[in-house]
Amino acid sequence: MTFSTQLDDLGIEKYLEKYGEREMLKLLTCGSVDDGKSTLIGRLLYDSDQVHDDVLEATTKASGKFGTTGKEVDLALLVDGLQAEREQGITIDVAYRYFATDRRKFVMADTPGHVQYTRNMATGASACDLAVILIDARQGVLEQTHRHSFICSLLGIKHFVIAINKMDLVDYSQDRFEEIRAAYTEFAARLQVPDIHFIPMSALVGENVVHRGESMPWFQGSPLLDHLETVHVGSDRNLMDLRFPVQNVLRPNLDFRGYSGTLASGVVRVGDKIIALPSGKQSTVKSIETFDGQLEVAFAPMAVVMTLNDEIDISRGDMIAAPNNAPTLTNGVEAMLVWFNDAPMKPGSNYLIKHTTAQTSATITDLRYRINVANMHRETVPELGMNEVGRVRLDCARPLAVDSYTKNHGTGSFILIDRMTNATVAAGMIVERKIAEDALKRRTDSHDAGSNVRLQDKRHISTEQRQQRLNQKPFVLWITGLPRSGKSSIAYELEQRLFDKQKFVQVLDGEILRLGINRDLGFNGADRWENQRRAAELARLNMTMGISTIIALVSPLGFERQQAREIVGDGFHQVFCNAPLEACEGRDTHGLYKRARAGEIANVTGIDAPYEEPTKAAIVLDTVNDSIDTNVQKILDHLSNNGLLES
Repeated sequence: MTFSTQLDDLGIEKYLEKYGEREMLKLLTCGSVDDGKSTLIGRLLYDSDQVHDDVLEATTKASGKFGTTGKEVDLALLVDGLQAEREQGITIDVAYRYFATDRRKFVMADTPGHVQYTRNMATGASACDLAVILIDARQGVLEQTHRHSFICSLLGIKHFVIAINKMDLVDYSQDRFEEIRAAYTEFAARLQVPDIHFIPMSALVGENVVHRGESMPWFQGSPLLDHLETVHVGSDRNLMDLRFPVQNVLRPNLDFRGYSGTLASGVVRVGDKIIALPSGKQSTVKSIETFDGQLEVAFAPMAVVMTLNDEIDISRGDMIAAPNNAPTLTNGVEAMLVWFNDAPMKPGSNYLIKHTTAQTSATITDLRYRINVANMHRETVPELGMNEVGRVRLDCARPLAVDSYTKNHGTGSFILIDRMTNATVAAGMIVERKIAEDALKRRTDSHDAGSNVRLQDKRHISTEQRQQRLNQKPFVLWITGLPRSGKSSIAYELEQRLFDKQKFVQVLDGEILRLGINRDLGFNGADRWENQRRAAELARLNMTMGISTIIALVSPLGFERQQAREIVGDGFHQVFCNAPLEACEGRDTHGLYKRARAGEIANVTGIDAPYEEPTKAAIVLDTVNDSIDTNVQKILDHLSNNGLLES
């Protein structure tokens, strides 16, 4: 039964009644060029009877001119509507398709695969709940697969379907499917996406798209459409934090003053206490108005008009929230930025920032780093080019009521607009400013203000005098590596050997720090960085006292290790315990890796959190083939060669 036949049988009113109230899933397809995205969507629409008769007839005619499937209908042409797309056989624009099944309604975006159109892909992904990422079974995981996966995770998409397409061209090989799944799983461990589902398929012949394929009996999972109909996305929506950006102030007469807008998140009830930002004025909700009448309760993403029991100054761009759960009001914003413009982004540039319903001037004051999407490393660069992703700091002319993007997509996102052309040049996702960043900034500001000099002037005993008293030149050894790579074992053996040489030295490892000075920290990204920052500050203080410090921490990111080096200054020596993940898992007697792979714990480095190997370590230790004594001796030789063991 075609879509037109369904419509004729039911009539438009009964059709809307049947499908209008079903839950909606917003999804996109993405991947590299020629992975089969448009063909997949065409197959999905065709096999689920969602194509109008006239559209199918037009596509059949177009297949003779533009098609790539011989005498068969080229289903990709159902989606590739631009003349340039049909001529080139690629997707350029974002094409949207709307359809419904007995279980669910769908809005599906077919996004371009070419790197040149990454900005189009990011635009299509910005409002989606699920991403279908296609991989050509012949090509495997490519850099563009990494790029699209990273952008989807950056945009907060929590559900991935990895569609390994064109299985017919690799003889439906299970080994090839498992090989690609293993390669993607290794990469995806750095993305922290909670739900990843793999499906082998052939969109061209319709295997595992709408119907199960007979050619792959070894795959026992659901076809794509079954998965899309049943995946649970309701819990992804934030109904905890009330955020109501004011779109307009309605004043039809002297007796009515209402504030219209769309709830970005949360729930509001008549009688609830609210706070208006940035003024900070408080009131209670008098009524919730809609086109169909008044409501007692409203929730995201409903569009409503809210009236209050008090006359307070609220205008377009203000935010209404709960007094005990308000967003951060700030002029300074830290964000991940996807750059759209041909002209590169350079620090110091000024733009308009559009955040919810607020718009103001903003200056990019700092480009922290660029993300290399091929290996997920952070790189120091002077500018961002088109389609590149980086972390920046912006200073805004007026304070914005913001949340982190991971907490709230509506109040955690923004766009940047060129003031001259009015073109959108970037999309931004706000990140939580880490405790360590604030502390480092305070330390830098204090140094610039000369307070460090004043502190030194107050001391009657200089650092040099303390070193002479202890008869040693202090140093900091920063030992990094995966969990169970041997860091602590080497650190404590080295401490004993140095102690035997009459040296004053102290080991700081994760357990010591978290049982004491860092017991208030958890294991999220911000707390881990703060854990390392405090360790570096302690080591720096030890240096001023003439005492050496051995720090044994995973410290997984090169950017953060560089910050530690800058805190400590001269005397910092990085040591890398080089052991592959499988070797570390084999030593794991406490079950850390096992629990992480079972999903019992999160943010375990090497499993669902990334580790960036040092590229400029002073000492690299082979902790698989060499003994502890051998590795300790390597460190001692390094210290001796640098004159740090002389009395």
